[in-house]
Amino acid sequence: MAEINYTAVVAKDLEDLIPVFIKNRAKEVDLLAAAVKAGDYDQLKQLGHRMKGVGNSYGFAPISEFGKTIENGARASDVAAIESCIAAYGDYLAKVTIVYE
Repeated sequence: MAEINYTAVVAKDLEDLIPVFIKNRAKEVDLLAAAVKAGDYDQLKQLGHRMKGVGNSYGFAPISEFGKTIENGARASDVAAIESCIAAYGDYLAKVTIVYE
């Protein structure tokens, strides 16, 4: 299986904010996993909705897509889809390369 390379193109003026942004996203993965374990679909919807908003705002479109998938999965109570998305989100955060322009 080929290794996936992720790249995020971020505005240069956001460079100082990105380390905290990424750290907060990593915490979000833990919050998502805890919400799945607790069966807290309201929390999952809220977190997914927030992800949709912040991802594109900071130049991380995949985060917005993950958020959409999680929010929709929570509405459908689709645990398998949510867990798969959380795993992909964690993988993305671990591997994303950030380019400032």
